[in-house]
Amino acid sequence: MSIKLYSFELSHPSMAASKMLELKGLDFRTVTIMPGTQRIYLRALGFRGGTVPALKLDGRRIQGSCQIARALEQLQREPPLFPADPVARAHAEEAERWGEKELQDVPRLLIRWGLLGDMGLRRWLAGQSGMPLPGLAARTLGPVARYYAHVIGADEEAARRALRELPAMLDRADELLAERTLTPAEPTAVTLQILSSIRALDAFADLRAHLNGRGSTAAAHEVFPDYPGPVPAFIPATWLAELPVAA
Repeated sequence: MSIKLYSFELSHPSMAASKMLELKGLDFRTVTIMPGTQRIYLRALGFRGGTVPALKLDGRRIQGSCQIARALEQLQREPPLFPADPVARAHAEEAERWGEKELQDVPRLLIRWGLLGDMGLRRWLAGQSGMPLPGLAARTLGPVARYYAHVIGADEEAARRALRELPAMLDRADELLAERTLTPAEPTAVTLQILSSIRALDAFADLRAHLNGRGSTAAAHEVFPDYPGPVPAFIPATWLAELPVAA
């Protein structure tokens, strides 16, 4: 069986997909894509979309962490990524959809907005991604940053809205952990979906004080001990002042 996972280091959904493959005990090869090239690269490989994670499974092309979870569950049942009980599964899938459609976008929106104008963030990304001459790369990333921000609507209004909504999202993640929908000791699809996003958010230097002490943050570090960071500070202090600091 041939399995290739196309991803890049800063993609938290890719981190979730990689963990699913590891949990299933499947042999796979990771192909690292340079951030900013994924749309062209993946389309050239025959994928319909230009986003990671993207999986080639014996020639079959699958994109998105939710779709990959289902493909792997169909391929190999153990260990399960979904609860066996239908009611529990429906609840888990509802939380998983929320994690993919809403929570997953927060770190993506913030960093793509930040890359529009923060040269320090651009230099960090260039260096983290292994680009030659990070300082020069940062100065030439403008058109790429604008394109990828436009694709998801990462303007100032969207970034501020995502930040305002973040505390309620973190509360929901804590609640899902408390009710054991999230199971870090035996990770499921919803666990990986949500905790990968929490882990990405905790890598932001600007947000650490707001995630510190939360149960979901500790669980995210348990499941994903390694993640690039810290992402250098770039969020305006006036925005951060509106957020509650975690106890």
